[in-house]
Amino acid sequence: MSTFLWILYFVLFLWLVLLLGRFVVEMVQSFAHRWRPTGPAVVVIELVFIVTDPPVKLLRKLIPPLPLGPVRLDLSMLIVLIVSMIAMQVVRALAVNAM
Repeated sequence: MSTFLWILYFVLFLWLVLLLGRFVVEMVQSFAHRWRPTGPAVVVIELVFIVTDPPVKLLRKLIPPLPLGPVRLDLSMLIVLIVSMIAMQVVRALAVNAM
């Protein structure tokens, strides 16, 4: 059981890395409008977006962006990040206690 929990923790860690990568790409795109990835970066970024799109899009449908004057704050990415970090900590605690 402990091995399964550590593998699950590692998978959640990889998921968190992908989410952080998506966050960085979205920030770069929002500040540098003309930036377009080229070469192998296109494939990597597309893979990151394909993997992370389902939960982010689901939350965007459930929780619309928060209007703050001329800016709309999208909370879906933040919620997915927080839930992922909490899940990692829960799995880690269970794995440590299972040893």
